[in-house]
Amino acid sequence: MPWATPTLKEVRGLVRDSIRGRLPGADAVIPNSVLRVLSDSQGALCHLTLQYIDWLALQLLPDTAETEWLDRHGDIWLVNSDGTTGRKLATLAEGIVTISGTVPGTPLPIATRLSGINFVDYETTETVYVAESQAPVPVNVRALDPGSAGNATAGDGFVVQNPPVGVDGSAVVVEITGGADTENDDDLRERVLARIRQPPMGGDLTDYIAWAEAVPGVTRAWCAPLEQGIGTVTVRFMMDDLRAEFQGFPSASDVTRVKQYIDTVRPVAVKEVYVVAPIPQRVDVFIQDLVPDTTAIRSAIEASLEAMILQWAKPGQPIYAAWKYYAIQNTPGVEHFDLLFTQDDYMPSPGHLPVLGDVVYSPAPPTFPSTGIGTTPQLPEP
Repeated sequence: MPWATPTLKEVRGLVRDSIRGRLPGADAVIPNSVLRVLSDSQGALCHLTLQYIDWLALQLLPDTAETEWLDRHGDIWLVNSDGTTGRKLATLAEGIVTISGTVPGTPLPIATRLSGINFVDYETTETVYVAESQAPVPVNVRALDPGSAGNATAGDGFVVQNPPVGVDGSAVVVEITGGADTENDDDLRERVLARIRQPPMGGDLTDYIAWAEAVPGVTRAWCAPLEQGIGTVTVRFMMDDLRAEFQGFPSASDVTRVKQYIDTVRPVAVKEVYVVAPIPQRVDVFIQDLVPDTTAIRSAIEASLEAMILQWAKPGQPIYAAWKYYAIQNTPGVEHFDLLFTQDDYMPSPGHLPVLGDVVYSPAPPTFPSTGIGTTPQLPEP
């Protein structure tokens, strides 16, 4: 049976019984007696000790450890792509903006500060010069604060702080990406458990998954050996948090960054390693005769379907109708529904990854008692 910490009342009773057994003629049950007070005080101390041992037992295993202790497990087991151990730290967003000016040849010095509309400050990482005819000049920049807040969308306007004479006070974003938030406890725990359960094997399938997930921002990864010929390995990955606006699908720069790291740790005997982004494949769900049909129930159903796909989806994996039924039926509050199309959703290729598409709701079909269409045939009365 699993260990359960005794209650304070049970511990005090055990201490009283121990005193009664060790001291003949003494009775620690008498209220307000010296032995009663001493035994209850000792019982309280013992109970606190047992509670601490119970809490400590949870911290000694990574599947139940709290944040500080989970970091200890991570530091022991995991090495990340940047050489750090344990939890993947937040990274700085980097990219390109364009500047222009009125005096050709005017320099914009390195480390010039820029302010973004996302309330994050940036700095230039090189010195550039204003071109003729006020033509935009690209300049590399990086965020000064780590995290996904530093990412910016193409076309966003930045303000150049204290621009030199001859340089415009505004800049336009070409691309700023790569800023990832600090890894959360759930993702760190999964990586620690995967490292314990699947130790490094010098280039096994699980090694490529671990290498991809060691890159900041990567949340899921898959490996397909021999998919593109003998001696080849294909790695696909997702960045569910960092690229949430793109349903988690990585950008070209993300693919390059993961490929560069895997090339530093993979076996040299492998002919070729292909690191590619999965291809999104929408899975639409058509629900009929939902009871009760409310906005809250619809939102809960869509969240349940997304969780199901997140749990079971992998490149080339079909999404079976039974999984849709299960996800909808187990949504709290759902009493009845029909799935309009019951066929399974197969992927067009091994590189397609299912994602939730449209969830379409429709009322129950009309019934026609005279023909029996849409209802159980009515038998004539005897």
